[in-house]
Parts: sequence; C-alpha cells; structure tokens
Amino acid sequence: MRNLLVCLAIFAFSASAVDRPDFSGTWEFAPGRSKNIGMMAEMNLTAIIQQSPTEMIIRNKTAGQSRGSETRFDLSGSPVKNETPMGDKAETVTKWDGDKLVTTWTSPGAVAGTQTVRTETRSLSPDKRTMIVESARGKSAPIVMVYERK
Repeated sequence: MRNLLVCLAIFAFSASAVDRPDFSGTWEFAPGRSKNIGMMAEMNLTAIIQQSPTEMIIRNKTAGQSRGSETRFDLSGSPVKNETPMGDKAETVTKWDGDKLVTTWTSPGAVAGTQTVRTETRSLSPDKRTMIVESARGKSAPIVMVYERK
C-alpha cells in the first residue's frame, strides 16, 4: 500500500509539471490588445524568453534603445534579485498557480522605510500564440500587457 501511495504522489507531481506552459520564444508587445498601459502604448517591445523546468530568463528589447533589460525568475519559489522596469532594485518570488506563473515583486517604496509590492501573473492563451501579463499593485486597476508569439 505504501508503495502505491508513493507511486501516486510521484505521478501527480510529474503530471502537474507536464501541464505547465512553456513561455519560451520571441514575443511582440501588442499595445492595441492591452489595457491600462498609458504611455506604454507607444512602445515597440520584444520579449525573448528562455525557460527550463527551474528558471525563466526574459530579455526585453525596445526599439530605439541600445541596451535591453534582463530578468531572471527561479521557478521553484526561491527569491531572486532583479530590477523593476524603472530601474529600482527588487526581490522577486515566482511560483506556479496551476497553469499561471505568479511573481511577487517587492521593492523600496517612495517613502523611506516603505515597500511596494506588485503581483505579476503570466498566462498563455489556449492556442499558445498569445501571452498575457497582468500586473497589479494595491487597489489600482491592473495593467494588462498582451504579447503575440513571433
């Protein structure tokens, strides 16, 4: 009986890992399909994603800028130091929530001694051609960035 339980536990863990989406690829930001993006509507942004079972690396390139940015996530939930899009230092913690990848960004707040927490939820459309990145902070309406696979 014990062996059966161990086998079932291993199978359940393996099955859940297989169902996790692979975000790897080149993605073009689609501002016309996005929401609450403000001045980002003018951006020509490309995200190049590499994903392994334990890590995701996103390289962002913006037209007109000589240097892009790179963000690394540990997919097991261990904290990683990254920079926010505005260049501030942040700690990111990334975990799977079913077929969605949820990252909590914690960075210093505008007032000394405070922190800002932002939750970013990344998902794929059923056909895996569209990536949706929803970014929420406090009670503000979330920013929803839509990307199309190239």
